[in-house]
Amino acid sequence: MEFIGIIPARYASTRFPGKPLALLGGKTVIQRVYQQVAAVLPTVVVATDDSRISEAVEGFGGRVVMTSPNHKSGTDRIQEAVTKLRGEQQLPTDLVVVNIQGDEPFIQPSQIETVCRQFDDAETQIATLAKPFGTADITNANSPKVVTDLRGYALYFSRSVIPYLRGVPQESWGSTFTFMKHIGLYAYRADVLEQITALPQSPLEKAESLEQLRWLQNGYRIRVGITDIETVGIDTPDDLQRAEEFLKELKVES
Repeated sequence: MEFIGIIPARYASTRFPGKPLALLGGKTVIQRVYQQVAAVLPTVVVATDDSRISEAVEGFGGRVVMTSPNHKSGTDRIQEAVTKLRGEQQLPTDLVVVNIQGDEPFIQPSQIETVCRQFDDAETQIATLAKPFGTADITNANSPKVVTDLRGYALYFSRSVIPYLRGVPQESWGSTFTFMKHIGLYAYRADVLEQITALPQSPLEKAESLEQLRWLQNGYRIRVGITDIETVGIDTPDDLQRAEEFLKELKVES
């Protein structure tokens, strides 16, 4: 089994245009993501629709594939990149594609390793990560939750608090049950990736605005690895400023 990391990156973000090229500690965000992934996976590719991002990636020695500007999701962009790579070179039949968000400059090698290890189980079609909420706000709709079966396969993802704790005061939920926050790092067997990107949106996906529900509702199984590391994503300029402070803290500690 071989793994390839693909980082979808687009320039036209609604809340933060040009986000992949924003400077964080003297390097672009996309370069920091790329270097984190390259520390674990032997092959890393940025999939983008913008020549400015392409030039920046090539400038630091990274590999890039140009894709259509019309994709509705990073998953679709990754599938096009895989198709183009197959046209350029022979890819293994047992390929697993790891989808790393282009706005996660602090993604940890251990998190990537954890999601890859989920494929030690031959039944795994898709893998992702989750972490215990801890002291975070479990009611935050921007932090999707996941519940799993006893083997670690996802039963459901929701923006609502799941499960509902009957007979327990809501203010005590966080101390009564270990709620799991979904971390948006994915990996897919290449044949499964091709199949799920051909699916139309499902009713549950539309209801919650969570792409992974399309896959669940169509019968695909998602294995969930557990991490204790919080991600620090960048969605807005304010997030970038917080990331700068976080980077300074890391340098002080090291």
